[in-house]
Amino acid sequence: MSDYIIVGGGSAGCILAARLSEDPDVSVTLLEAGPPDTDRYIHLPVGFFKMTSGPLIWGYDTAPGKAIDGRTMVYPQARVLGGGSSINAQVFTRGCPQDYDGWAADDDCTGWSYAEVLPYFIRSEGNDTFAGREHGIDGPLGVSSGAPHPLTRVFVKAAQQAGLPFRADFNAGEQAGTGFYQTTTRQGKRSSTAVAYLKPALGRRNLTLRTDATVSRIVVENGRAIGVEVIVKDRTELLRAEREVIVTAGAIGSPKLLMLSGIGPAAHLGAHGIKVVRDLAGVGQNLHDHMDVDVVAELNGPHGIDRYKTKRWQAVAGLEYALFGKGPVASNIVEAGGFWWGDRAQKTPDIQFHFLPGAGVEEGIGSVPGGNGCTLNSYHVRPRSRGSVTLRSADLRHAPVIDPNPFAERYDLERAIDGIEISREILSQPAFSKYISREHLPGAAMQGRAALEAFAREHGRSAYHPVGSCRMGGDAGSVVDPELRVRGLQGLRVCDSSVMPSIVSSNTNAAVIMIAEKAADLIAGRGPLPAATA
Repeated sequence: MSDYIIVGGGSAGCILAARLSEDPDVSVTLLEAGPPDTDRYIHLPVGFFKMTSGPLIWGYDTAPGKAIDGRTMVYPQARVLGGGSSINAQVFTRGCPQDYDGWAADDDCTGWSYAEVLPYFIRSEGNDTFAGREHGIDGPLGVSSGAPHPLTRVFVKAAQQAGLPFRADFNAGEQAGTGFYQTTTRQGKRSSTAVAYLKPALGRRNLTLRTDATVSRIVVENGRAIGVEVIVKDRTELLRAEREVIVTAGAIGSPKLLMLSGIGPAAHLGAHGIKVVRDLAGVGQNLHDHMDVDVVAELNGPHGIDRYKTKRWQAVAGLEYALFGKGPVASNIVEAGGFWWGDRAQKTPDIQFHFLPGAGVEEGIGSVPGGNGCTLNSYHVRPRSRGSVTLRSADLRHAPVIDPNPFAERYDLERAIDGIEISREILSQPAFSKYISREHLPGAAMQGRAALEAFAREHGRSAYHPVGSCRMGGDAGSVVDPELRVRGLQGLRVCDSSVMPSIVSSNTNAAVIMIAEKAADLIAGRGPLPAATA
């Protein structure tokens, strides 16, 4: 029997396992349904583009979206140790302070204001460039500023010509502008939470890691979670937890497991023949995500990374990496971007951009006819549309019904159109004039907001940032309270992106890492770190 059982060895689960096992007097078991993080592409920063399909993800698709012409979208969720931090594009952005202040003020999440969560961002970071009151330099997580591709530098110049000021650090409280992203890399390799947190802790006698172990049910007795049923090699066993079960299976996996365990909307559970353990209407609701729309330009020569699609250039890149740990293999490709306004009535920027010095890197976006291209994608950072995760059946083997309900709110669609227009403006600047020959997507024929709306509906895709499906809040309708305890039950918490009341205004992995760092103190009863002061 362990004191703590953690269900899901992803971004949050690896951190919790490492932090809780720092106390030699407690025992921790970490369960991961997927394999160890031994695939070599995980550890190469460039390898993320191979991770949207294959054995290291749950092969999910969304339900047909009414506002995206009835299309389904691929919805890859990590199925490997390290979770999203092992397969994502490694962009490390926190969002803006107002995101967290909104959690505290609007969602009654006491203890989650920016001043109160900043110390946990700092504790996690081992930043190789930035220091001072906003950053950590001694934390486990490698955070680096790389050597951007020359065409990426051209993008940053063009964005400035389009009116975005240069922003040296997107994680210092202000986002507006263009600049180079910090990434979760260290010395040319991915710094996942499995590598940065868990690996150094695995020698502890009080920490047990089990991979290829699928949890089928949380076992609740007399209103308390007392353990889990886990399937290993087609054999089911009961693992008991002396203190708590902590669910860290992500915004899709966590609500699915809760509902399969009888914790969720009673009517929905009853429809699938599942005995209700706790009627919680909010489980699986409030799912939301960023919706990417890509603008792709064709280059007039081999100015980007598309040359590396040939075996000759791949050999060159491999040799450079082997000898020096540098070059395109050491790059996450998404080295720069920016934040700007579509709706000027918003206090903070509401559109984020990612630049890639190539075409055909992102899921569903093909190469350009001439073979060399670049991509500028954008998404509305604070979508208003809300969807759900529901059960397809009571069978663990069946994928849930995932409906992020993209563009259901007209406001979100208008911001997507703004993102396309700003992307076009940036790519048309003088800095790009000697590199770009023409726009490939949407294409010159697509003019006016009505045409761009049709393009967004047809080509918009998930940015793989699902959140909110086990919402944290101070109200009775929330799934977990501000200490991440599942309402109405003892000994059960959720700690991952599903607890975010609303999505942060950026990539989400940095926020998940912070949540896990803070949760470790909540669970251990250590008390919070002192809030940051101005």
